[in-house]
Formats: sequence, C-alpha cells, structure tokens
Amino acid sequence: MRGRSAVPFLLVVATTPLAAQAPRALSAADYARAEGFLAARLTPLVADVPLTREWLDSTRLSYRVRRSHGRLATVQVDARTGAKTDCTAEPARCPTPPAPATGAGGAATRGGPPLTLSPDGTRGAFVRDGNLFVRELATGAERQVTTDGTPDFGYATDNAGWTHSPRAIVSWSPDSRKLATFQHDGRGVRPMHLVSTNVGSPRLESWKYPLPGDSVVFRIHRVIVDLGEATPKVIRLAMEPDVHRSTVSDHVACEGGSVCDLQWLPDGSRVVFVSSSRDHKRAWVRVADARTGAVRTIIEETSATQIGDASLDEHLWRVLPATNELVWWSQRDGWVHLYRYDLATGALKNRITTGDGNAMTIVHVDERARQLWFTGQGRERGRDPYFQHLYRVGLDGRGLALLTPEDAHHVVTMAPGGRHFVDTYSTPTTPPVTVLRDAAGKLVATLETADIAKLRAAGWRPPVPVTMKGRDGTTDIFGLLYLPTTLDTTRRYPIVNRIYPGPQSGSVGTRAFVAARGDNQALAELGFVVVEIDGMGTPGRSKAFHDAYYGRMGDNTLPDQVAGMRQLAQRFPFIDTTRVGIWGHSGGGFATAAAMFRHPDFFDVGIAESGNHDQRNYEDDWGERYQGLLVASNGTDNYAAEANQTHAAKLQGKLFLIHGEMDDNVPPYNTRLVVDALVKAGKDFDLLMLPHARHGFGVDGPYVMRRRWDYFVRHLLGAEPPKEYRIGRPAGGS
Repeated sequence: MRGRSAVPFLLVVATTPLAAQAPRALSAADYARAEGFLAARLTPLVADVPLTREWLDSTRLSYRVRRSHGRLATVQVDARTGAKTDCTAEPARCPTPPAPATGAGGAATRGGPPLTLSPDGTRGAFVRDGNLFVRELATGAERQVTTDGTPDFGYATDNAGWTHSPRAIVSWSPDSRKLATFQHDGRGVRPMHLVSTNVGSPRLESWKYPLPGDSVVFRIHRVIVDLGEATPKVIRLAMEPDVHRSTVSDHVACEGGSVCDLQWLPDGSRVVFVSSSRDHKRAWVRVADARTGAVRTIIEETSATQIGDASLDEHLWRVLPATNELVWWSQRDGWVHLYRYDLATGALKNRITTGDGNAMTIVHVDERARQLWFTGQGRERGRDPYFQHLYRVGLDGRGLALLTPEDAHHVVTMAPGGRHFVDTYSTPTTPPVTVLRDAAGKLVATLETADIAKLRAAGWRPPVPVTMKGRDGTTDIFGLLYLPTTLDTTRRYPIVNRIYPGPQSGSVGTRAFVAARGDNQALAELGFVVVEIDGMGTPGRSKAFHDAYYGRMGDNTLPDQVAGMRQLAQRFPFIDTTRVGIWGHSGGGFATAAAMFRHPDFFDVGIAESGNHDQRNYEDDWGERYQGLLVASNGTDNYAAEANQTHAAKLQGKLFLIHGEMDDNVPPYNTRLVVDALVKAGKDFDLLMLPHARHGFGVDGPYVMRRRWDYFVRHLLGAEPPKEYRIGRPAGGS
C-alpha cells in the first residue's frame, strides 16, 4: 500500500511441543487489561482521521479531525489547489458557509414531533393522529394536509413491525412543493405485545407486527401530496396498493426518513419508484405522473430467489432527466451490474458494467459528458473482494477506469458538480490515509495520514486477515483472526467464533480500519483465539454465493464456519479445536443456537443473544425474503425444520441464552420457544432475561459483555473469572 506505513504482524509458529493452557483463576486486573482493548479506550488514541466531512460547495471541503494531542480541529480545503486552512487556529481565513438545507428526509425536532425537512430547509413534515401535517419553520405555522388518516390507516407511518417510530416517511420533491408518501394500511394486521416489569400493574405495549404466513400484512397506498399555493391536494396513484416491501431494506423507510426505492424528477412532474412482490421474487420499476396519478411500468425484474436486500445501497439507480433515461441495476447475470434504459419506453439501450464484481453505489453522473462514477467491489483480482473502489465509465459502457488504485477499502465523497472527490482508504490492518483527487482520479493533495502511535503504545495489534476454503473445498472465504497480544505459540488456545451469518451482512463487517471491533480483541486477551468468517450466504460476492442457503435459514453459514476453523487449526497449531466456542447477537444468536444443536460434535460452548430462533416468530419481511413464503403441508410447514427449537434436543455442550424482555425488534418469545423445547428435552442450559432491555441491551450491554466473558472463561478456558467485575467502572471505583 502506498502513501502510508503498514502495521506488520509477524506470526512465528514454534516447533516445540504444544501444551494445554493450565486452568487458573483470572483476576480483576486481567479483566481490566482486556477492557483496555475496547473501543472506548482505543478509538480516542487514533489521530488525524476525518471524523466528519462535508462539501460546502463545488470547490470547498470542510472536515473535523482529532489531533494527537486530543484537540479537535476544523479544516477547510480549496479543492482547486489542495491548500488547507486550520479554521480552529485561523477562523478569519475560513468563510462561514451558509446554513445548509438539511435536504429531503433530514429530520429535526423543536420540542414537538420529529420533522422530515424539505430540501430548501423551510418546511417540515410530521404525523399526528394518522394524518400528515407540514410546519413552516420560520413561523411555526402548521397545515394539515390530509384528513382521512386513522391510526391503522395513517399517512407516512413509520412501522415495519420490527422497527417503528413517530417520524414521517416522505420524499420531498426537489422544489419543496410536493411530497411522495403513502397511506400505511395496517388494518387487519395482527398485533405484537410486550409487558413491562415494574412494581404494580405491568404496562402493555402493543403495535402492529405482521409475521410470515399471515394472511394480512402491511400494505402501502402510494400518494403524492401537492402543497400548492393555498389548499393541499392529495393525488392517489392509479394502482393497487403495494405490499410493504423494498429492494434495499426490511422497511420502506430509507436515508433520513425518505421513501425507499423512489426518485423525483428535478421539475417535480414525475416520480420513479420500485414496487416489490411479497416474496421479493418480482420487482417493477414504475413512473407516476405527479399531477394525475397515472402510473406505468417500464421494467420488470424476476428472480428464482430474491431481488436485492439490505446489503445494497439505495443510490444504486439514477434518473437521467436531460435525456429521459434511467440507469438501473440488476443481478440477472449473477452480479450487480448497471444498465441504461429509455425512461419513456422501458427499452434497454445498453449495459454499462460487465464482468465479475458488483456495482455498489452510483456516486455521480455527468449527463453532458455521458459518464458515470460508481463504487464497486470484487472487480480487482488478487484483492480482498470486499474492498470497495471508485470507478468511472461511459454511459455507453466504454472506458471503464479505476480511480482509486490502492489495494485497500475506499470511502469516497464526491463534490457537488463532480469535479473532485475526497477518498479515505485503509484496511483492517493499516490505518487510514485521506486524499483529495480530481474527477479522473489524479491526486491533488494528501490531506491526512492517520497517527496510531498512541494506539500502538497501548499494546494494540491488528487482527490477522485469513483466507480459507468454504464448505465446497474450492470457494474462497475470508475472515479476521484475533490473537492475544501475549500469544505463546507453544501453548494451545480455545477458539471462539463470533458470528453474524447475514444474509444481509456478514460477521466481519467493514473492511475499513477500526481500532476495536466489538470485544473481539478484549476476549482474545483473556486467553482465546477469536475468529470472524464471512461464509457462503453472506452478501457482497456473486448472486450464487449470496443465495447459497436460500430457503434453508437454519444453515447460517455454519458448514463454512466449521470448515474454516479446521483449516486455521491446521495452519496455526496453537488453535485448539477440541475447545470451540461461538457467540452472536440477533441473527448471530439464531446462528449460535443452531450451531450448538446442529453441530454438537464441533461446538462446545455457545452464547445466543437476542436470537430470532424461529422466523415464524419474527417480522414477515425477513423470513419471506430469505426463506420464501410459508407453505403448510402435512401438519407442518417449510419453516419448521429451520427453527432452532426443532433441534434443541440435540444439545450436548453448554448453552447460554440471553434476551431482553422488551425487545420490540426480535420479540423475546423467540428465545422462550427454545427454552420450552430444552426443558421438555430435559437439557441443562443457562438463561438470562433482562427485564427492561430492548434488542441491543442498552445500559445492560456492559453487564452482558462481562457475563459473556465469564461464561467462556469458566466453560471453555476452564478457569474461574473474577467475581462480578464491572466493565466501564473507573479504576479504583466502588
């Protein structure tokens, strides 16, 4: 990698005989040392990395950065020359930019309901009692723009079952005069209930939450609201209501509260949007007249499995108003590629991208020059296929050029007008460099090179990138290995698999540099090797790779996890695969219990947090996208064999189940089903129910982390943990 120094990690495997780690008691000092490897301690030790970055106009970039002495600085850059000004030290040299309009979907509150702001920043939309209102920010005056909304049939309602809020889901037209939204139809949808724990009568929380197989799920009746000069007008689109689905989320709400899969034409005359079938196997690109509500379909996509998912970016297609064209994405040939269509007729004009590798985001289009800038991954042979790079290509598909050549993961932000972009590139093992480039990729200036001297001084070591073969013995799979900084290669260490199987993401997460990835390194410091593996079925690779276990959710990439760890043990003899742990949260909790039940000969200790153990008890969009529609047959259905409680009687090792009783994403009944099956099978297990916790555990998170460490130390390491250690408590505190 050019432009920065790498952080080497040399692993020397000893040839002396390997010895088992002798059981011992761990002290509070051992836990305190491990705690020093959490993000709260390590992240502030990384300096000279932009924390925020914003283009003030087409030539001025502004960003905030923490310097090595801890001071926060604001820097402005002239993109024409690359000249930097430290605005904190020389404020007079930094013109104050005008107050920015928050843009379509930007949310704000002023003591009332959350507002979704208009592009010009003068108005905010909000919901009250099922109806849509608009507030003028300058005066506070409110206008009610719909009158027939009800709680179960409300306008712009933010409810996907698994997530819900009071904000308004709307997409403003560029001129801030119209809104594209929907009437959210929850009539007949069954409710979900949670009951609080408190002194006295419990509080009942109830909201609409559809499940797979329900005869009635959420629908959205699409509308355009024309605010007009005096009286708002609601134009209903001339089509049947859509099922509550999108191609890029388990919701229809996207960035900043905008409507997913929808773009306005600049003059506000039309909207282009995508409708998806309930099972996600069909999608239609449609154009609606914003004055009349007339709708026509221009493209139809089909798939034997599912179209899109939450791993894709909503900025993956673009309307080209000057030529009345559309750049659309498709996986029809096994990769995410871009295509150019006639927006009037729906006729395909040409492919824009080809070959192996995926287009990820459209960053900029220059309609006059007939060129498009996009991020892609998996296109560069010999590199981590999850690294993203920026490319430029002609709209006719010619002249593809790589603009970010470094072998790294690139995060880019294009200037308005597209003449420059800022690029921060890094890997999991090498710190970030931030550069300014012109639209052709030519380096204008190096803006920042991360300083990790303090991080190194604190004992930090990078994780080890590893490549293995998947279950088929031929497909490459990738991961990160976390080793104790005090590694003794003459000893043998238990291995812990931290898993999130997807299918909408993977275990490793971003390939950018991160000082601490959860508590992986902290756990390793207690005497473990920790590994994260992106198995077959996770996104970012080919369509076939992503669909590896479509319709078999209980697979959870586990055959790849097992295969990968066995290969690592052959490569690194200090890894002891006779002592294997696994843990995960949410989908990782589902995968953990599945590992303990389906692979009891390999996994010894598992900690399953907040798991969606039975997709019939989780939100409809998730299971119906990845498992398919629920089909009953002979007293059972196609979901039953994938549910964890079906296999609970196979448990042999130690299993710790954890769930928040107020989890309104994955309801706690998922874990209770597994508990019931384990009890009926006469199995021993451990259980922690957190009375007030939501899905992410909130303030209970440090307690759960400590209990997780204790469980692996006691049952996998064979040692005794310190009693009731408090993560986050100041040293010497009571």
